[in-house]
Amino acid sequence: MSDTPSPPPKIMAAKKMRDLMTTYYLEALSAAQNHRQVAWITSGGPVEPLVAMDIIPVYPENHGAMIGSAKMGEDLCAKAEDMGYSGDLCAYARSDIACAVVKGGPIGGLPKPDMLICCNNICGTVLKWYEIQARYFQVPLFIFDTPVCHTGYTPEIAAYVKTQVNEYIAFLEQVSGKKMDPARMNAVGKLSYEGQRLWQQVLNTTAHKPSPMSAFDAFFFLALIVTLRGTQIAVDFYKELIAELEQRIKDGIGVVPDETYRLLWDNLPVWHRLKWLSDRFSAHQACLVADTYTSAWCGALKYMDENNFLDSMAEAYTRIYLNIGVDEMAEEVLKMIRFYDIHGLVMHSNRSCKPYSFGQMDIMRIVREKTGIPVLMIEADMVDPRSFSESQIETRIDAFMEIVKHKAGRS
Repeated sequence: MSDTPSPPPKIMAAKKMRDLMTTYYLEALSAAQNHRQVAWITSGGPVEPLVAMDIIPVYPENHGAMIGSAKMGEDLCAKAEDMGYSGDLCAYARSDIACAVVKGGPIGGLPKPDMLICCNNICGTVLKWYEIQARYFQVPLFIFDTPVCHTGYTPEIAAYVKTQVNEYIAFLEQVSGKKMDPARMNAVGKLSYEGQRLWQQVLNTTAHKPSPMSAFDAFFFLALIVTLRGTQIAVDFYKELIAELEQRIKDGIGVVPDETYRLLWDNLPVWHRLKWLSDRFSAHQACLVADTYTSAWCGALKYMDENNFLDSMAEAYTRIYLNIGVDEMAEEVLKMIRFYDIHGLVMHSNRSCKPYSFGQMDIMRIVREKTGIPVLMIEADMVDPRSFSESQIETRIDAFMEIVKHKAGRS
């Protein structure tokens, strides 16, 4: 008789999530037939004004994650390189630029945009990326500029970004040909706030031992708070997901059988190797219970005022995780290590995302000095598999887990 523990039951909400995302993309792809406009927007951009004006937001980065998960990244990135773009550029950008031309990817390309909204709170690459797409599709582009808050949110930054909120609304009114309804904007702001609060509650469930889900599940369930933020659909879904996760906690169901070690992930996922990585860590009874990536869509809640969303939006969108100084980022990581009772930190040095990866050596040093937990650094790319060495990373994970076990006194 086998001693291998039975796999835990799957999270039922996953099917509903897929159905909601299918409906969302069908609605976006048929927008022109239904006389609605589509705006492409960066993942960290202020989407709520679009929702309030009934413009469908579409996220090329979310599409890039789908391309990575579908293992279509290598072909599309290579096509972009054949077009003359450097292989050192972000794989989301390369795959999206190629996709626009060849209509590739898992859904045959994104719907043609009526406008582009680019917020540089996540990186600088998006500026050139969106300029390229604005020229290709010949549509207007709005750039929402958020200065990096190295040491805090100064009055000068506040005034500068607040001005752009007003310019952003004026841009949308001009391109859509209709005025924004303040009451509708307030309602969308409340839904956005509630959705982010619930998303934080979803992530917090993994503080329980054993964890009812892993960071790999969070990477999947993240899609709704990105694409449908500010809608009742997202609020209702996360309420259902929380109820299911709380029931799993009550029933003692952990996502990793015999969970013994709890790990924290830093940086974007390696979309094309999610299951492989999950299996590698699970084989050591290790669960990645949290990550710095998915928490970015609720980390700025403390700066938001749900009753005055539009005014508080400027600070919330400027002070997201990727737009703050390394010391503050390290402090956020330390808070997560304490909250989730972490045994080890896994850092993905992401060839595609330089803003996320540049400060990792400093964060690694700070974490080691202040907590003493082991830290693993793996080199990969979120979408392009050509930067992933399976045998090398497997060896590193095995060695890392031996150190984690030794530190935990269970070797």
